[in-house]
Amino acid sequence: MVRCRLIDTEATRKTPAIEAVPRSAPFRVLILGGTGEASELARRLADQSDLSIVSSLAGRVNQPKIPEGPVRIGGFGGVDGLISFLQNERIGAVIDATHPFAARISASAELACNRLGLPLIVFSRVPWAKQEADRWHVVLDTRSAAAYVAQTPGRVFLAIGRQQLDTFAACSNAWFLIRAIDPPDVSLPPNTKLILERGPFHLEHELQLLRDHAIEYIVSKNSGGPATYAKIEAARLLGIPVVMVERPQKHSVPSINSVDGVLATLNRLQPIAEFCTP
Repeated sequence: MVRCRLIDTEATRKTPAIEAVPRSAPFRVLILGGTGEASELARRLADQSDLSIVSSLAGRVNQPKIPEGPVRIGGFGGVDGLISFLQNERIGAVIDATHPFAARISASAELACNRLGLPLIVFSRVPWAKQEADRWHVVLDTRSAAAYVAQTPGRVFLAIGRQQLDTFAACSNAWFLIRAIDPPDVSLPPNTKLILERGPFHLEHELQLLRDHAIEYIVSKNSGGPATYAKIEAARLLGIPVVMVERPQKHSVPSINSVDGVLATLNRLQPIAEFCTP
């Protein structure tokens, strides 16, 4: 399966020719991060003398875990801002290792790489798969999840992070346990208990959490990965239903599901891409 591609479009062909970086210059890579896998990529690439990496974090967490190497925090200002950054920093390739639900920056990354003719490598965790004993109600997005909650009052563990919590603000017939890393800055449902915790979470912790709060069902995004999977295991063991929000389609570029695969793809691309570095 093709893991990555150099995007060649009409817009790319109209981009003026730009001077290639000398072969002696380190190959510059931007890692769009905020995930554990992005931090692992930064760590494993930091010691390669022929590479120069910079990690970008969205800045949505007050005290983010900082990866190795240079880091920038904050948005780019849309596609045009990202293009300016890529050009000014002479980036030769972009690795999108953002959260599976970080659709906006991923769309901007593909458009920016498309316009500049840069290689885009997409990492995506394998989504969680429903097991035989799971009781999942799969929905397309958080709005659909909120509509389900509005029709199904109960004690709900709302485990979607702090983004889009205001989607549930009108669900006045349910009681919510909400978990986030930082205090939300959006409107919350009227009947809410907020706990601030950072994963990874362990099975015994999640079992106790669900029991202590008499949770009747969970609302979760299908984030994949082990860090927050324990709540899904706990729900399975306790027979608790899960309203599972499906992932958005973020890219037209095929994704890679392992850090090793991303590194191998980058190593194959580097000799090709260094001559078209902006």
